[in-house]
Amino acid sequence: MRIAVVLYDRVTALDAIGPYEILSRLPGASLSFVAEKDGPIRTDTGRLTLVASERLDDVPAPDLVLVPGSPAAPTGPGPLRDWLRAVDAGTTWTTSVCTGSLVLAAAGLLTGRAATTHWLAHDRLAALGALPRAERVVVDGKYATAAGVSAGLDLALDLAARIGGRELAQTLQLAIEYDPAPPFDAGSPRTAPPAIVDRLRAARHLMLDA
Repeated sequence: MRIAVVLYDRVTALDAIGPYEILSRLPGASLSFVAEKDGPIRTDTGRLTLVASERLDDVPAPDLVLVPGSPAAPTGPGPLRDWLRAVDAGTTWTTSVCTGSLVLAAAGLLTGRAATTHWLAHDRLAALGALPRAERVVVDGKYATAAGVSAGLDLALDLAARIGGRELAQTLQLAIEYDPAPPFDAGSPRTAPPAIVDRLRAARHLMLDA
């Protein structure tokens, strides 16, 4: 299986690296980080660099595409949009993490489809023609989307089960010891203290409008 994880300037690292830790371990998987140009890609903090080993044009027929999110998710016209539209015709899975779904939606790939994204960006997803769902992972046909950042791990395990079976997914989950037990029940706007939710909503322009 040919897997392409898209990179672009100011991508959120965990959106890409979380799924990589699982998808790269699928039997027979060949995973590449791809970008408009090969070479180093700066992440959104500016303090970490990922490396694209191949250009988009070098990967014309991936079986699985994953688009990570970012405060600077590239939703405008350009080579990435053109490439996504072209390769989507032959993918088995077209997927995203966090605001990566905005990139897919802006390319017209999620029109009329159920999808999810970071909770602060659901209105943007709707404006691009998708049907937002407040769920950790949403699968509609061959399109699989994950909510914010850490949900990429859940997405990858879901895909692993669909591709290789439940036992394989459970094996991979144990191998990376993905057994979350966060110290606070504050990972969702439904459970976080209202003052914190309000503070993040007020600072939305810092997180999503950069």
